[in-house]
Amino acid sequence: MKIQNVGVAVGASLLAFSLVAEAAALFHNTGTLSGWNAVSSEHNGSVLEVTNVTYEGPTAIKATQVYDPAYTGRYHSEVMKTNVYRRGDMGFYGFAFRLQQDWQFQPQSYNIAQFIADFSDTGCDDYMPSSMVWLQGNQLFTRVKQGTVCNQKTVTFGNLATVTAGEWHKVVIQAKWASDDSGYYKLWFDGVKVLEQYNLVTTVADDRAFQFRVGLYANGWHDSGSMQGSQGTRSVWFDEIGVGTTFADADPAQW
Repeated sequence: MKIQNVGVAVGASLLAFSLVAEAAALFHNTGTLSGWNAVSSEHNGSVLEVTNVTYEGPTAIKATQVYDPAYTGRYHSEVMKTNVYRRGDMGFYGFAFRLQQDWQFQPQSYNIAQFIADFSDTGCDDYMPSSMVWLQGNQLFTRVKQGTVCNQKTVTFGNLATVTAGEWHKVVIQAKWASDDSGYYKLWFDGVKVLEQYNLVTTVADDRAFQFRVGLYANGWHDSGSMQGSQGTRSVWFDEIGVGTTFADADPAQW
């Protein structure tokens, strides 16, 4: 069952949580650059800890990317936590985000969160995301990855919710990570469930650990080799990023 437009809704220890795990907040970040396994920005991008725009508390993370027509690389500006899931785990993952006030909505993709692992040893891929969350126009999209690294299939769920520039929004994902039809995948936007899929393959047939990243990855610029519109500098703020075994662990409004 897919619900759409119904409303406007670490470390190694993270690998232990599962369907039978006791409720536990496994990772919380209150909009700071501390506590992450990595903070990364490519080319002219940046990731900053700021105090002038926050969801809650004194700080937030500001991720910025800048388009360069002479550049052919990727456009990541992200913070990263390692080992947030393996196949067989169940977890909740949440964050608050805010687009800049004058965000220019375009059909190109702007990714704001992803689960990713290094598959360079397979000879079929390098760093490959499984699930991602992104914007196309003013609509929120997400996806799951199925099959194997050498034979991948992507299932996309689009037009889940309308995103407003200059306002804080909340995203919470619940996933049972499975490479068979025992998986499920749910997404809440601003507290309302907008996606619910059961009997779903939600990750590839591999047992390595995935990272969780939030930030701005302007993948549309790289994939198209060009930029649509006239806004070559884009910023997204992030705050209250959480991972846990219950909805409350990941909901930015509840901790």
